[in-house]
Order: sequence, then C-alpha cells, then structure tokens
Amino acid sequence: MRALRNEVRIIAGRWRGRRLRFPPAGQIRPTPDRVRETLFNWLQGSLDGARCLDLFSGSGALAFEALSRGADSAVLVDRDPAVVTYLREAIATLGAVGAEVQCLGATSFLRGSGRRFDLVFLDPPFGDDTLAPLLEALIESQRLAARAWVYIEHAARTDPPPLPPGLAIWRSKRAGEVSYHLLRWEGG
Repeated sequence: MRALRNEVRIIAGRWRGRRLRFPPAGQIRPTPDRVRETLFNWLQGSLDGARCLDLFSGSGALAFEALSRGADSAVLVDRDPAVVTYLREAIATLGAVGAEVQCLGATSFLRGSGRRFDLVFLDPPFGDDTLAPLLEALIESQRLAARAWVYIEHAARTDPPPLPPGLAIWRSKRAGEVSYHLLRWEGG
C-alpha cells in the first residue's frame, strides 16, 4: 500500500506499521522511511530510556519512531498551531505516554531553561539556512546530556553546516535529495 502525501508510517517497535495522517501543511517534509531506518539502525542500543527532543516536529515521524523503539520521553516542538493540534491527537491515538508538545519556535524553546536530552532531532525546513545558528543555540542552551546524539538533515545540494566545538560527525549518508548526519556531543 502506497503512503499518502501527508501520511507517515512508523517502521518498527511497539507501533510498527501504524500510519499517522498529518495536516497538509506546505513546510512538513517527513524524514523518508529509508532514512529513518538507517538512522535508527545507527542508534540501536541508544534508545532504551532516552529523553528525546524533536525541534521541528512536523509529522512527528522521528519522535514517534524513537518512542516506538524504546525512548522514555519526547518533547515535540512546532510553531504551527494546526500541526500542534495534530501532534496532540497523534499522542492520544498512540497512547504515547512520555510525549509532550510545545507550541513554540525552536529558538524560543532553546532559550527557556529546562531538562537535558539524550537525543535531539534537528530537521528544519530546507533552504532556511538556520541549521548552523540552531546548532550554536542548542549548545548554548545546555540542553544536551553527556554524550548526547544530535541528528541533522539538510538538502543534499548544500554542504553540512559548520559544527560548534564539542559536536562531531559520527555517521553521514545521502539519500536522494537529503543529506543526513548523526552527531555526537563530546562537550561538557
């Protein structure tokens, strides 16, 4: 069965095969299945009990996949009220205990004080040129737990952003129009 344009399928874990229909918002670009499969293979062994942050949640594909595979909690951040409503409904539909939604922009969320995360998904809309400043803001926010993972995506036609001190590329790959990287936080 072919997925609809505004539908995402959870690949593995307790919600394996579940499909979620998100609003047809123009900026939502879910991480493709094959990219998510690779990413979560890379993260195998790091998800049990993980605290996740999805800063441009959109469809929620990354956060819901992490929760499905054993993450303890996830904060899903999006500034679009229609998307936030969808995310809250998806959490209720899945019974996703440990998931919460914040209706904020990514930078505003990072400015607030709060908990630390073991895994951060940072996948802003392509063409925004915000990835480098967001990585800086993430480091400055002190939201990364020791040896946290940071996942980033960008258009394959562009170079990866410069990384702030303490972040290093652990794995990288390209699939079609998407380049993606798993970064490791080695800072204090």
